[in-house]
Amino acid sequence: MQIHSFKLLPMEGVFVIICKKNFDERGYFTELFRKSDFKSQLLPKAIRESEFVQINESYSLKNTFRGLHYQKNPPQSKCVRCTEGHLIDLAMDIRPGSKTYGKIVAYEIISNPLDEFFEWIWLPDGIAHGTLLLENSKLEYLCTSEWNPETNIEISIFSKDIDWSLCDPNIINKIQSSVNLSDLKISQKDKSAKIFNKGNNNEYRTKI
Repeated sequence: MQIHSFKLLPMEGVFVIICKKNFDERGYFTELFRKSDFKSQLLPKAIRESEFVQINESYSLKNTFRGLHYQKNPPQSKCVRCTEGHLIDLAMDIRPGSKTYGKIVAYEIISNPLDEFFEWIWLPDGIAHGTLLLENSKLEYLCTSEWNPETNIEISIFSKDIDWSLCDPNIINKIQSSVNLSDLKISQKDKSAKIFNKGNNNEYRTKI
């Protein structure tokens, strides 16, 4: 794989890995993941020391929301990429002691096969993750631990204590103009998710 660059998002430990595709007159070929490249000194230490043990794929219809999800035990970090479609990826910091505890960042991804680059979003342990689909979209996840349904926890995206101040106003405007809340596709499990209470942080992980 060709790691072109990476960019930090406004939350400690969360960043985007930008990779280049190889095009010719036939189309393109690319390596999506190569273990040795993920050990590159170009990348932060957290990802260099990680091992991926599970790969997930999801396909969601337009106007779907999934999340916010995190796993307590075993702790799980992940790389997420959009292979098809248009979405807003959401990362919420639930690491007490973090400077951005209780805040959320939003990152827009539009995936087109003819794009020169593709992106992985790195989400460390202690980050609750969600996706809002603006079009029918497919996602792929590289995970550092296997899924454990007994310790997988949902946080309600509608929690009033979530701080949206780190989000780009243009993305927030796009969410508000593109999403039909009255017809939002969301699972019953996510509808009944925990309400985030910033003052009660004992139920969240403390690792930063």
